[in-house]
Amino acid sequence: MDRAPPPASPAGLSAYVAVSQLLGLTLLATTGAWLGRYRGGVAWHSPLQFNVHPLCMVLGMVFLQGDALLVYRVFRHEAKRSTKVLHALLHGLALVIALVGIVAVFESHRTKGIPDMYSLHSWCGMAAFVLYLLQWLLGCGFFLLPSASSSLRGRYKPQHVFFGITLFALSIATCLLGITEMLLFNIKDSYRHFVPEGVLANTLGVLLLAFGLVVGYVLTRDDWKRPPLPEELALSMDFKTLTEGESPDGGSQ
Repeated sequence: MDRAPPPASPAGLSAYVAVSQLLGLTLLATTGAWLGRYRGGVAWHSPLQFNVHPLCMVLGMVFLQGDALLVYRVFRHEAKRSTKVLHALLHGLALVIALVGIVAVFESHRTKGIPDMYSLHSWCGMAAFVLYLLQWLLGCGFFLLPSASSSLRGRYKPQHVFFGITLFALSIATCLLGITEMLLFNIKDSYRHFVPEGVLANTLGVLLLAFGLVVGYVLTRDDWKRPPLPEELALSMDFKTLTEGESPDGGSQ
């Protein structure tokens, strides 16, 4: 007997996800264009090492983090275990790329004799990275590994969801602070004259905001949340029967 086709996605969801990916790829291309055209490009063991930092942060802490948050909306009808693994892997990849960006800026500062961690951008950025790492570790411990009970997972889930969206917003805000800081360091005297580099960097900031707004809208639409699959409902009912003594046919109200 043929399997029934999976239900269609809610109206509008696919369009918003497509727009988010178009915006994400555009902001990555814009970051590369800015660094390549006006900041000399990207290299590791050279004076251009600092440029690795903004590229990695936009790629990891914004684009990949946003895509990781969208996993449960995009893969609505896949097995939940597989979706969890993909969600964790994307967040883990974002962390690794962000770590490379952090190492790059610290090594660049050390080489050029620039002090570390004195700006608001650096404070917010380090807070975002540390909290993001903690969020990932707790998420793996509660939801990916079989150590946490269902009741504990249920109590922690609202906090996990809230901090996931909050850290995404904090990452975008930190990138905006970083863009402004770079412009003030490099073109302070000409920025007010609408020079091409300033316009391009401002455009990158607008793209970051647009990406964050589209992803945030998709995440906060209740009717676009991932519905539980029939086998997940069955497992949930079996667990309730074992722990609370209720019958699967709805013996309690």
